[in-house]
Amino acid sequence: MAFTKNTVVLAILCFIVIQELGIYGGNQHMVAAKKIDCAGKCNYRCSKAGWHKMCIRACNTCCKRCNCVPPGTYGNRDLCPCYASLTTHGGKLKCP
Repeated sequence: MAFTKNTVVLAILCFIVIQELGIYGGNQHMVAAKKIDCAGKCNYRCSKAGWHKMCIRACNTCCKRCNCVPPGTYGNRDLCPCYASLTTHGGKLKCP
């Protein structure tokens, strides 16, 4: 079985592309996103909440899942789409 020059070149190019994309070798080229200070961000976010402990608990849960907390003490949910999309079992917004 003879290989042509084009077949060998194509095989080498495919191998290089697979290695560069990380398909074969796993995800060793991926860099983890920097974790934010959830406690500090949530303390500020919940600073004006009437139910402070409940707000802190929900905010920390959302922050750990999304690695994002909207700025300010209320609103601005559009800046953290993941944070804004989390809901409770009852369908209400989970994150303060």
